[in-house]
Amino acid sequence: MSRSVTRAAPVLLALGALAYTAWVLEVLVRTGLDPVRTYVSELAAADQPLGGLFRATDLTAGLLVLAGALTGLAGTRDRRPLLLTGWIALAVFGAATAVDSRLPLSCAPTTDPECAARETAGLVPATHTAHAVSSSLAMLGALVALVALTAAARRYGRWPPLARTGPVLVVLELAATAWTLAAVAAFEAGKGIWSLGAGQRLQVLLVAVWLAVLALSLLREES
Repeated sequence: MSRSVTRAAPVLLALGALAYTAWVLEVLVRTGLDPVRTYVSELAAADQPLGGLFRATDLTAGLLVLAGALTGLAGTRDRRPLLLTGWIALAVFGAATAVDSRLPLSCAPTTDPECAARETAGLVPATHTAHAVSSSLAMLGALVALVALTAAARRYGRWPPLARTGPVLVVLELAATAWTLAAVAAFEAGKGIWSLGAGQRLQVLLVAVWLAVLALSLLREES
């Protein structure tokens, strides 16, 4: 396998991580959404003024990570189970994130009571349900990739930066995911927000940080 192919994977993954954090632009621009309370995906809702921008960055992030995962898989002859599982899961994360960007919410349920009521009554477009499925698949892929590739780095003595910091990132990611799932359940049960937005933003930020660490690890291995 050519060196240019293996060099491409960390670059693609690093760019994907950067695009996946585009939501931090809400610190600089007025979105009208409270980052502590709202879903990250509500930034890309069809009725939001900057929805097109955030849908584009989500699509870009997904395609870059998908390309990076497939390139990484193609560029290694190591086919041990943890590595195969991790690369495939990372590709699933990228693909599902790209699909997710094409299935935006029509409105923002955490800030718009009318939207929430329509969602509860099943009167919103089918993209709401499809979006929930693709989002769940993306996060499942991310979690499997985090665990599998971090475990591979430690077990097989590869990628020192990931082997050192990966376990901490995995634990934090699992905690952020538990927080997010509990907050979603509370919101859907009408029991409050539980800082849903903060939990989910931490969740996606940790995925981006892990991607950056993986990219650095791959780059150092090929140097």
